[in-house]
Amino acid sequence: MIIQFGTSRFLQAHVDLFAHEARLAGADVPPIVVVKTTRDAARTSRVTAFGDPAGFDVIIRGLIDGSPIEGTTRVRSVVAGYAVATDWTKIRDLFTTKATHVVSNTGDSGYVAPGDTETAAAALVGDEPPRGGFALLLLALLYRRWAAAMGGITILPCELVPSNGQTLHRSVAELARVSALSADFLRWLDADCLWPDTLVDRIVSEPLEPLGAIAEPYALWAIGSRPGLALPFSHPAIVITDELERFERLKLHILNLGHSWLADRWARAGARGEMTVLDAMHDPDEAAALRDVFNDEVIPGFARHGMGDEARDYVATTLDRFSNPYLAHRLADIHQGHGAKVAKRIGGFIDWISQTADGDLPMPRLRAVRAANI
Repeated sequence: MIIQFGTSRFLQAHVDLFAHEARLAGADVPPIVVVKTTRDAARTSRVTAFGDPAGFDVIIRGLIDGSPIEGTTRVRSVVAGYAVATDWTKIRDLFTTKATHVVSNTGDSGYVAPGDTETAAAALVGDEPPRGGFALLLLALLYRRWAAAMGGITILPCELVPSNGQTLHRSVAELARVSALSADFLRWLDADCLWPDTLVDRIVSEPLEPLGAIAEPYALWAIGSRPGLALPFSHPAIVITDELERFERLKLHILNLGHSWLADRWARAGARGEMTVLDAMHDPDEAAALRDVFNDEVIPGFARHGMGDEARDYVATTLDRFSNPYLAHRLADIHQGHGAKVAKRIGGFIDWISQTADGDLPMPRLRAVRAANI
């Protein structure tokens, strides 16, 4: 059984859809149980709807090699939905006795909430669910699984947290240490449980009600290889790799960099209203400027790291994604937190290129954006 922490439309159009498609292809795919981790009343109807055997629709709309495609899949990989606040005993029992894999997408701000270290020990006793971050919730479940003498489990986090598997592992282990849990349990966390880093990449633009989503055709789930790693299913969009950083760099310094490049030009031109990425791609000057920075600065930079061909292919895919007529991705939304994004997406790229043996690349356009946002 796969225990999925998070009810997001992203997971519905990514992991849940992949599992359904793998089953259609003839694979023996374990069922997915979805868990709502927050205690607010929002999304309660969504939790109930996960138990509907009729499933939910995922609509794929967009461009592939410049040609439009559209299709709908009825996803039936999920068998039940539960909420931590009301179904803790059931969740705990399934996690202890049935689960083999964990998937999560509980928020990108991190795994530990304020106060988790003070409440960790209390979360491990009694029948009440823990109140805190995802790491504390996971610790409570893992500790009960270990106490029941069950085997380890594979955790596949999908949050956009750097080194997400290692980060989650460290967070859980630290909470275990402050709770003075046994060395045997800590060894079990390290040796019997697997915590690979992963990278997810798909734009899921709109939810359907009560469940389902509209998403672009492009999808990637890159998973760092680890000794003993066995996934619950295979899928064409799933890649197991020893070089996860390559996938991270392509996404960060092409897709994300391109978004921030367009948002920066939009802001410097006066932040015109509701302009979207698609609007920018329909503007000859904006589209040409983006292509120029990709071709003249980004791809040559990747080539310095021996990734020129990969970057060229990813740029072509990215331009298709940006030209998707079904997505309304507002530049105003992309521009939020712009300074920090520029530092990571553009500044980080410039610094990465400067580490090569050939030294700095001129990159005048990217350097100008970086300098203007320091």
